[in-house]
Amino acid sequence: MGRRKPKITFNSPVILSFTAVCSVALLLGYVTKGASTDAFFSVYRSSLLSPLTYVRLLGHVCGHAGWEHFIGNIMLLLVVGPLLEEKYGSYNILFVILATALVTGIANCLLFPGVQLLGASGVVFAFILMASFTGSRNGQIPLTFILVAAIYLGQQVYEGIFVANDVANLTHIFGGVIGAILGYAMNRKRMR
Repeated sequence: MGRRKPKITFNSPVILSFTAVCSVALLLGYVTKGASTDAFFSVYRSSLLSPLTYVRLLGHVCGHAGWEHFIGNIMLLLVVGPLLEEKYGSYNILFVILATALVTGIANCLLFPGVQLLGASGVVFAFILMASFTGSRNGQIPLTFILVAAIYLGQQVYEGIFVANDVANLTHIFGGVIGAILGYAMNRKRMR
């Protein structure tokens, strides 16, 4: 009896496709010296009459400021995302990505009109808080969720108030809240 050779599978279509789009956006940013990132893959307040304003409201989660920013987000996304996609399904994970992009994009335009926002960190935070619900049953709130929420969200609030850096802490907070709400809702729906 012969051994089967390991086979590579396309195990998480939404996460792998999102990673590919983020990779292309980063490479385009380098090739165009940032012009494509400014035009499509970052969000900032602009005219509501411009069609690109609406593209950027979703596209900003695909843009990254550089390799370090990209790798930090994508590594976490590739670790947590496939587990969530397997549990909740591809359509639900795509919905989480799009909802996070839209909410964080609109919030940035309304609250920080002079700030350009880009990166998948809001999505990553949504997934981290969503993942802490994966083991809950019958509408219970797991202690792990409470700890993760307190640590991650607490850190973002602290850094937002006391640390001067270029990190979009409010985006992380919104992403985490979206992940918590959708994780709880999707988990309750699966229990019925």
